[in-house]
Amino acid sequence: MSQHDVDEPVDSVDPGSNSSDVPMRPANRSGALLGLSIGLITKIVLLGTLNATSIWALGRLIPEGVWLGVVFVVVATVAIDVIYLSRARWSIAVKYLLPGTLLLLAFQLYPVMYTAYISSTNLGTGNILDKEAATEQVIATSIGSTESDVSFTSRAATNADGTLGLILTDDRTDPPTILLGTEDGTVEANDIVFDGDRVESADGFTALTLGDLADLESDFAELEVPTDEGIIRLATLNRANLVGYRLQFDPAVDAITDVETGVVYRPVDGFYQADDGTRLNPGWEVSVGFENYRRVFASEAIRGPFLRVFVWNWVFAVGTVVFSFAVGMLLAITLDHPDLRGKRIYRSLLIFPYALPSFLTVLVWQGMMNRRFGIINDLLGADIPWLTDPWMARASVLLVSTWLSFPYFFLVCTGALQSIPKELTEAANVDGANGRQAFRAVTFPLLLVAVAPLLISSFAFNFNNFNVIYFLNRGGPPIAGSQTPAGSTDILVSYTFRLAFESGRGQDLGFATAISILIFVHVALFSAWGFRKTARLEEI
Repeated sequence: MSQHDVDEPVDSVDPGSNSSDVPMRPANRSGALLGLSIGLITKIVLLGTLNATSIWALGRLIPEGVWLGVVFVVVATVAIDVIYLSRARWSIAVKYLLPGTLLLLAFQLYPVMYTAYISSTNLGTGNILDKEAATEQVIATSIGSTESDVSFTSRAATNADGTLGLILTDDRTDPPTILLGTEDGTVEANDIVFDGDRVESADGFTALTLGDLADLESDFAELEVPTDEGIIRLATLNRANLVGYRLQFDPAVDAITDVETGVVYRPVDGFYQADDGTRLNPGWEVSVGFENYRRVFASEAIRGPFLRVFVWNWVFAVGTVVFSFAVGMLLAITLDHPDLRGKRIYRSLLIFPYALPSFLTVLVWQGMMNRRFGIINDLLGADIPWLTDPWMARASVLLVSTWLSFPYFFLVCTGALQSIPKELTEAANVDGANGRQAFRAVTFPLLLVAVAPLLISSFAFNFNNFNVIYFLNRGGPPIAGSQTPAGSTDILVSYTFRLAFESGRGQDLGFATAISILIFVHVALFSAWGFRKTARLEEI
């Protein structure tokens, strides 16, 4: 072998040689390494940000005792770190599935589970706090009507911010204790300055002269200084008295005693309750099991209106879907005629109800249907109670809901008709079928293949269509003789809203969420059944 052959570069190419026989030049790895470095740095930054956010979230969740949230944050963070830092083959697919799974758990599964939990409690007005906080509030609001024997030498004072305070001398101790009392409580005073035997200032509060006090006399008369024994009120210009709490809590027996009457209140169903049924407010949140669900069917005052609302809810949802689909399909078929001119203009006009905000158009309809001033009665020269008569109100709700919904089905049916091969209807016509028979045997079944799932989703939407019901007539008119806030056009979701926020007896969130769970289960089961049935249409 010659020296030339030895020194010749490996990647030299003979012009006459075949290029496929030439050894490949080693790849330039600098770009790949640069890309790898950028990707690695980006991954570290994103994961570091995620971990920092998780630590911040844990710092907020742990003090509040939200242990389910703590577990979720820890598990999710560890799972993300392990999977996205792993180079195993199995982790590739999981990297794509994990974000969606976590979002599903956080934003869909957890709200449903939490709503189900609330439905098993008595959460509502008067039962929002936990037991400890409720007990403290009951005691704090039970100031007695008579003053105790405890009194203090007192001087009214203010600080540089204008905060009112009392410089108190407690003569029960030897030597006497100087206290500084404000609306936040009492603290032992420091940095005390005396003027003879009197305290001139303490901890930044300066005693007021009689002239200064005259301008603030009414404010000091309303000042209450809370303590463990009661509250301190200014009695005279230089004396303050301790007013004790009428109710006393005994943790040994878990009961509250009225020291004036001797009545004992024990915890019953989230309230401190006496033997005669008298309750102390507020109460606290407790689990009541299936009591809220039992009330729906066991209480006559609730069962009657609930069943009426439930039946009307079905009529409203089904009626809206049927009417909207029928109108939309009819218009789509009409405008699908090949010889019709101006189809684009007509189609653009027909989608206006769908393009406008629904709550605004419903409010417009409300004004148009006003019995005295509405334009509809003015044009008809009639006095029709569109929104005040129960049956007319139901018809009006169906009319407005259909007007809002038919453009959706018009668009869907228009697209579905375009996808149906014309050869099928032509073949039916060749076989002797007229237009109606061809539509019933060919066009309509094929149309249902595309539209049936949308009919089910539209039913689910209208089953909870709060906007139309609430903005048109607020669910009214009221059902005569009903002991619950149920209206003639209320559906379950608006009835739930009334129970939760407009019952007149405070919010009953536990009962309202129980009805929400019933709605969820009902719609879910119907949708599952509907999708299973419509799957058969795919065989067409």
